[in-house]
Amino acid sequence: MSSIGSFSFPTSGFDAVIFDCDGTLVDSMPAHFEAWCEALAIYGAGGIFKEDVFFAMGGRPTHDIVVEINDEYDLHLDPVAVAFAKREAFLKRLHTIKLIDEVAVFAESLRGKVPMAIASGGSRMVVEKTLHVVGVSDWFDEVVTSDDVAEGKPAPDVFLKAAQLLGVLPSRCLVLEDAPAGILAAQRAGMQVVAVPSPLLSVG
Repeated sequence: MSSIGSFSFPTSGFDAVIFDCDGTLVDSMPAHFEAWCEALAIYGAGGIFKEDVFFAMGGRPTHDIVVEINDEYDLHLDPVAVAFAKREAFLKRLHTIKLIDEVAVFAESLRGKVPMAIASGGSRMVVEKTLHVVGVSDWFDEVVTSDDVAEGKPAPDVFLKAAQLLGVLPSRCLVLEDAPAGILAAQRAGMQVVAVPSPLLSVG
C-alpha cells in the first residue's frame, strides 16, 4: 500500500487504473451542487434538492437524476432541458474546481507505468473541459462518459467499456470512486475498488 496523506492506495495487484472524475480526482462536487440548485430553480423546483440527497446520487447521469426527482416529488421536469441548464450552470463555475491532491499524486505516480482511464457519469463535453481546466487531459489513455454507454452508473457499463479500451481484464482493473453509485458499478464490473473517502473533498 502507498500512503499519501492519511489515505492509502494499493501499489500492486492491478494492471490498469480507472478513475472516476468528479469527487474522486477533481474537487468539483460543490460546483455541481450549486449548478443543480440553479438549474432546478430556473424550472420552478428550487430548494427541493438537498445536499445529502445530491451526494447520495453522485456519479449518476444528470438525465437519470432528473427522472428520479420527478418520481420523488411528483414533478414533470423535462430531463433534457434541466440537464442542459445544469451543464451551463456548471460550466460557469469551472474556474472554481481543482484537483484532489492525494488522488492526483497517485495518478501522476502511475503515468507511463500502467494504463489509466477516466470513467465518469458526466457528459463527454463537461468531463473533457474539467480535465483540461485542472491540467490533466494528457494523463489518461481513455476517457469514457455517460455519452458512450447505454446505461450510466450504477450499471457497470462505463467501467467495462474503459477496461475494453485499455485492453485489460476487468478483474485486473483498480477503480477509484467516491460515490455509492460508482462504487456499486465498479463492483458489478468485477473490478477492485478503492472508495475515496469524502474528507478528501475538502483537501485542496
